[in-house]
Amino acid sequence: MEALHYLLNGFETAFIWYNLAFAFFGVLIGTAVGVLPGIGPMSGVALLIPVTATLTSGLGPEEAAASSIILLAGVYYGAMYGGSTTSILLNTPGESSSVVTALDGYQMAKQGRAGAALSIAAIGSFVAAIVSIIALVFLAQPLSDVALKFGPAEYFALMILGLCAVSGLAGNSTTKALMMTVFGLLLATIGMDNVSGVARFTYDIPVLYQGLEFLTVAVGLFALGEVFKAILEREQNDGEVNKITRILPTKKDLKDSSAPILRGSLLGFFIGILPGAGATLASFFSYSLEKKISKNASKFGQGAIEGVAAPESANNAASGGAMIPLLTLGIPGSGTTAILMGALIMYNVQPGPLLFEDHPQVAWGLIASMFIGNVMLLVLNMPLVKVFAKIIQTPPKYLLPIIVAISVFGVYAVQVSTFDLLLLMGCGLAGYFLAKHDYPLAPLVLGLVLGPMIENNMRRALTASNGDFMIFIEKPISLVFLLIAAAWILVPVLMKVRGKKVVVTVEG
Repeated sequence: MEALHYLLNGFETAFIWYNLAFAFFGVLIGTAVGVLPGIGPMSGVALLIPVTATLTSGLGPEEAAASSIILLAGVYYGAMYGGSTTSILLNTPGESSSVVTALDGYQMAKQGRAGAALSIAAIGSFVAAIVSIIALVFLAQPLSDVALKFGPAEYFALMILGLCAVSGLAGNSTTKALMMTVFGLLLATIGMDNVSGVARFTYDIPVLYQGLEFLTVAVGLFALGEVFKAILEREQNDGEVNKITRILPTKKDLKDSSAPILRGSLLGFFIGILPGAGATLASFFSYSLEKKISKNASKFGQGAIEGVAAPESANNAASGGAMIPLLTLGIPGSGTTAILMGALIMYNVQPGPLLFEDHPQVAWGLIASMFIGNVMLLVLNMPLVKVFAKIIQTPPKYLLPIIVAISVFGVYAVQVSTFDLLLLMGCGLAGYFLAKHDYPLAPLVLGLVLGPMIENNMRRALTASNGDFMIFIEKPISLVFLLIAAAWILVPVLMKVRGKKVVVTVEG
């Protein structure tokens, strides 16, 4: 009950008129940031820190800190909403965590169900955000204690489980999915080794020292891959596309997506708590889970509403979960929360165990503003669904150049590098040929994301154990994750072999 009392005080802070204005502009800018590929919440938050310092210059230290963090956090979770829009409409992930949404969301748009996909994405995001904020209020302290028990060995095992789970993202072949995962891991090794400082697979090309930019590869594979498909296969429809029959989801859509939204919300929240895991891993995990438990797994990738509801709920819930280690432990769980932590420290507010005691106005004001901000996002996004859905009715001769322009602008804005544009084109061609031969693209993307995390945590664990690999088995949490990962791969294979034996016996 004490938490509710503090939350009510937080609402008093959040309902001050200028804090309402900060929350509104934060979520509005965040939505735009999410829609544009390449910018992302991390860049958006970083760019706005000087702006918030100017806007809050007339306020007291505590009020200035609360107002600034309300605006910056609004950009963070607003970007999670916006990232789904271009994923669904143009197959162009606006945010790394929206890559999975494109798998089914874009297929729904092509079938004339863009309105339902966008609506479910907005509803799922809203429900997930509310679930994660309620959990944040009551579970912050106990869950942060659990997260502290995760060492390098546990994180390594969790990432391995994440990679094995991508077998659930496979097309018709688990072998092809595992090949793409390994290819993604190989691409992740390009660049400067963080531990030894040795350049790997750079061939004395300076731009490769930083490694391959994740978003460049993702946008190339998904967005430009679709453009090349349209051009090379000469898809002509003279501007006639599937008509959007309705904007709001049907009762069946709501029924089919309600359970995935709840599962995605809970899974995303708990993954968000783990530093380093983040919204991208949460969205992949939730999609894999839905495909595993579905009675008709073959519909995934063909326009299943569950394939939009689950990952969109998970990535929004993860952004709420990521606030727990930041606020209670002073440990940023992602790049964006690291920037938020820097902003708090700039205002002489130290995140950590004493934050709720020393700066209750900032901590509880932020949590209360997240409730208000997510209501604002739902009110903003639902009326815009009709406007957004019209994009898919644009004739290809206009739509394809728009996709290319958004992709090029977004990718170039990240590092202002012409090499990234060449990589974008190369990934676009690769994406077209891989998809044409039924090689799933999502496992490659996840391998590229998790590769550096797996390597860093493995090396840290081995450093602590003096090179003894038994550390991964001796740690109970790590052992459980590794056993689940092994079962995830082996059980379907054994069932397939057993099924073939049964068929042979029957035929015999």
